[in-house]
Amino acid sequence: MSADKQLQEERFESKRTLWPFLKRIFTYAFQFKSWSIKLIIFIVIVSAMDAAFPLIWLHFLDNVVTPMVLEYKAGLESGNPVDIDLSGLIRFGWIYAAVTVVLGIGVFAFIVYAGRIQEHVMFKLRREMFDKLQHLSLSFYNRSAIGWLLSRITSDTDRVSELVSWGFIELIWGIVMIIACITAMFFYNWVLALAVLLTIPLLLILGIRIRLLILKYSREARRLNSELTASFNEHINGVEVNKATSQEQRAAAEFMTLTSKMQRSSYKASYFTAMFTPVVIGVGSIAAAVVVFSGGNMVLEQKYGITIGIFAAFFVYARNIFEPIFDITRFYALAQGSLSAGERIFSLIDEKLEISDKEGVEHFNSISGNIEFEKVNFSYVEGKSILKDFNLKVKAGESIALVGPTGEGKSTIINLICRFYEPNSGKILIDGTDYRDKTLASFRKQLGIILQTPHLFSGSIKENILYGNLNASNEDVVNALKLIGADHFVDKLEEEVGEEGGNLSIGEKQLLAFARVILKDPAILILDEATSSVDTITEKKIQHGFDKLVNGRTAIVIAHRLSTIRNCDRILVIKKGSIIEEGSHEQLLNLKGHYYHLYTRQKRQNKESA
Repeated sequence: MSADKQLQEERFESKRTLWPFLKRIFTYAFQFKSWSIKLIIFIVIVSAMDAAFPLIWLHFLDNVVTPMVLEYKAGLESGNPVDIDLSGLIRFGWIYAAVTVVLGIGVFAFIVYAGRIQEHVMFKLRREMFDKLQHLSLSFYNRSAIGWLLSRITSDTDRVSELVSWGFIELIWGIVMIIACITAMFFYNWVLALAVLLTIPLLLILGIRIRLLILKYSREARRLNSELTASFNEHINGVEVNKATSQEQRAAAEFMTLTSKMQRSSYKASYFTAMFTPVVIGVGSIAAAVVVFSGGNMVLEQKYGITIGIFAAFFVYARNIFEPIFDITRFYALAQGSLSAGERIFSLIDEKLEISDKEGVEHFNSISGNIEFEKVNFSYVEGKSILKDFNLKVKAGESIALVGPTGEGKSTIINLICRFYEPNSGKILIDGTDYRDKTLASFRKQLGIILQTPHLFSGSIKENILYGNLNASNEDVVNALKLIGADHFVDKLEEEVGEEGGNLSIGEKQLLAFARVILKDPAILILDEATSSVDTITEKKIQHGFDKLVNGRTAIVIAHRLSTIRNCDRILVIKKGSIIEEGSHEQLLNLKGHYYHLYTRQKRQNKESA
């Protein structure tokens, strides 16, 4: 991963406050108001009933078990054993069963609603991110690693959607349980309650410290995971280069280094996660010991009205109060861990569109194809000018070829025409109108673009061709293929092209890209090195199709093979962002300038390699 793309990940190790993030992310959950309300209701019911269990046991011990034991003991002492009334046991059994059933139904209900909220929040976040990615300019993709984007739309959405569902359950459950436990303990004995509560600060100090360590190493592991994903994607896509240059071991070593670093961070996070529960149990045991010692003496000495039932209930509450504290600290840690994930998500959703429609602009109803650059200045990076006061006029229906060394501005001109980027200053006029004064979508509908490496989507051959015009008929598809001499595809229209067209050769993919543009029937045709990666036979087919396709359209061509642009109306030689030669093929050869030397050198190289 490059340094600037690496920085993009690291700048989200946030130290911002938690509240704005929680406020925003929970608005997504509360958009599903009915589910959220039902979730809260069921959590409160279940946690309240869970908190009531010690009271049920209190009643059972004091009002059922103790009288039965005393009655039985009195009978033995008097020598007249009595029949024990078991109705209290039966009644308690029914109450316990009923509470357990209701508890089970409540748990089932809130799990269902939490799951629904989680999935819908995850879906909504992913949809918003994907929608934004479709509208962001190419400059955003140039500075963003693919692994970084994949992690945002997968693991980060998982994390924040978990927070608004299961994390929310832990928060509400914890709050209700703490209130119930503290209320019950103070109601029965405030002295014992204070003794138990004195252990809570110790738990909070240790718990938060451990949770922050877990957070630290979890963040580190996630950052390394983004690097790992990017490295994996890079080396899988570049596997042929690795093999051709015998760099398999270097690639494997790089991947193993990242894996080892992530493994160490994940291990440390797991280590402190494992430490947390024993700490809670240990502090809880201290509180329980206080209750056993002090409460036991109170029962034996019959002080403060402490009965066996109250003692047992108090003991359970003293142990139970630490579980909701555990839940709340877990929610806090989950929220802190989700903070960076959420900021990365929202940074993408809130990313400012560098190219967008101005308010009130109108559509291009139709385009003739006149293009004019008027004193255009442009740079990708501030201070490094690519085009400076660049001027160019292209008449409707004219075919223009751009030639020259790599990095001199040819692709920049194409990018500006396609409005992938916009001029820093100056204007680009389409039929006399600044194209920024018209909607982007209506302009792009009039463009047909064929790149050096065409992209095909998973699906059939026919589906990929129809990408140019979803309303085209099967006959239109067949005619488009025949026009470029790709008749052999006619009987294979339903065959799958594979991921990124992996089942086809580069030449076959390029032919399908041409067919796709033919269906679109654009006013302006852009070809960026469209024949540089194909064999000579496929090149002839493409050239034949191009000659038919370009008839009556404005065409801008970047060509590596100069033999393919001989029929263009004008050829422009570009150097350092300026036009240094201009004319037809014959005119430029007669000029015996830069184009002449490029053409003759390439012709000589072709003869030598033949």
